[in-house]
Amino acid sequence: QAQVVESGGGWVPPGGSLRLSCGVSGSLLRSIGMAWYRQAPGKQRELVAAVNPLGVDKYPSVVKGRFTISKDNTNNILYLQMNSLKPEDTAVYYCNKFPTAWDSWGQGTQVTVSS
Repeated sequence: QAQVVESGGGWVPPGGSLRLSCGVSGSLLRSIGMAWYRQAPGKQRELVAAVNPLGVDKYPSVVKGRFTISKDNTNNILYLQMNSLKPEDTAVYYCNKFPTAWDSWGQGTQVTVSS
């Protein structure tokens, strides 16, 4: 079973930027699709970015143009660059395999956007 460790979250004011990292062990990023998800208090977990093994990415409309997912296949790290952050982006962010997630999730990293 692969394991992931998310990091890079924090507090930023509206309009700010953050880059999240996801270290993956037990599986090779070059061979699998991966995604970032988020879960806000009282809401269901939602997909915010995904990338396939060939590097083709996709985003829901709520983050398209602001978020960018990327992979470092050499170091087995997944990234999420988040720009123009909004208060509604506040959530715990998780990474996992896509489209079929591993059973085990990481602890996530908290992103808080507020003034």
